[in-house]
Amino acid sequence: MTTAIEHRIAGRKHKEIFEQIRKQGTVSKIDLLEKSGLTGSTLTRTLEELTAQGVIAEAGFGESTGGRRPILYTVNPDYAYVFGLDISRMYSKLILFDLQLNKLDSKRWVMTEDVTPKVLLEEIVAEVRAMLNRRSLPADKVLGMGIGAVGPLDRASGMLLEPLHFPAAGWKNVSLTSFLESRLGFPVLLDNGANTALIGESWSDRERDYRHLLYVHVGVGLRSAMMTNGQVVYGAVDMEGSIGQMIIQTDGHRLWNQGNFGALESYASIHALEQQAQARLKQGRDSLLLRLEPDPEKIGFAHLQQALQAGDPLTVELFTQAAAYFGIGLSNLLNILHPEKVILGGALIGGHAGFFHTATRVAIQRTYYYPKYQVVFSQGALGEEALATGAAVLIVNKLSAI
Repeated sequence: MTTAIEHRIAGRKHKEIFEQIRKQGTVSKIDLLEKSGLTGSTLTRTLEELTAQGVIAEAGFGESTGGRRPILYTVNPDYAYVFGLDISRMYSKLILFDLQLNKLDSKRWVMTEDVTPKVLLEEIVAEVRAMLNRRSLPADKVLGMGIGAVGPLDRASGMLLEPLHFPAAGWKNVSLTSFLESRLGFPVLLDNGANTALIGESWSDRERDYRHLLYVHVGVGLRSAMMTNGQVVYGAVDMEGSIGQMIIQTDGHRLWNQGNFGALESYASIHALEQQAQARLKQGRDSLLLRLEPDPEKIGFAHLQQALQAGDPLTVELFTQAAAYFGIGLSNLLNILHPEKVILGGALIGGHAGFFHTATRVAIQRTYYYPKYQVVFSQGALGEEALATGAAVLIVNKLSAI
């Protein structure tokens, strides 16, 4: 019978010491003694037991402060391995990590109209087995798999509910965790991708110890997550895309005849940009886009990216306009939530530096308490791997769960 992740490390003090070592990377016994509040004998015994279990390992000696050089401890990367999986509308990605969250292997899938849930899940199972075989790792060395996926979803049941805009059919009421657990034989946890991206970015920047973090993903749709005191804030229901329904223009249009009129996603999303480009071209605007694709109806995000890189005036205008609208929505979030740091990710943020700068400038201009209230804006450290990395962190966090 597989041991639950929470039970692998027994005892509160063992979990707390493991977590201190994990967060600091490499830490001396002296530092642990000062921060833990344990007696010297209790700390020594706890470290010996964790080392004997293989969860942590000695990492040499630190600098001497006059006496003997202190022993250094670190998480043993080979104690266990963990998978992080990102399921999104444009692509999905699987990453294998060791326990220190060093990336060992990865696989990316483009989400075409042929990638149904059955196709993707079967390929994920095959790829997990292939990654383990390449490193001669038995399945019992895997701690688990975390999944960050497009919502809405049910975290408790591990099911995707009714996510919109997948290219393939069938993405409705998909039981992700039960399928993968039955095929792979290790625990699988599900959360929405905005949450896992924020968890991943927070972990990568853990030395800064921000208390209030906001993450916004700007791509096919808009997705957001909030963290306070190191914990993700969950609402009564999982509706990560609700930020896109923020009304920023009361007499505005709506996207695909769905949702609110004048909603943010109608002005600042990939589909909104595609629709705007098609409309302007039909109105007679000249653009490099027509040389890339003569039929305006077939203009897609890939064409927009090409034209943007070439400096096409119409495309630059559309991206700048979308960024300004997104900045208005972002200022509304700042005025309500007052995060210390805002991390922006997604295809629109990563695909055009001007989008980030325009959006953040507009947001600051409309933030009520600025400059007394200072906020840090970031494009994050993990890029497109934030969702999968955070999903893996979800699993490793379970080792310290009481």
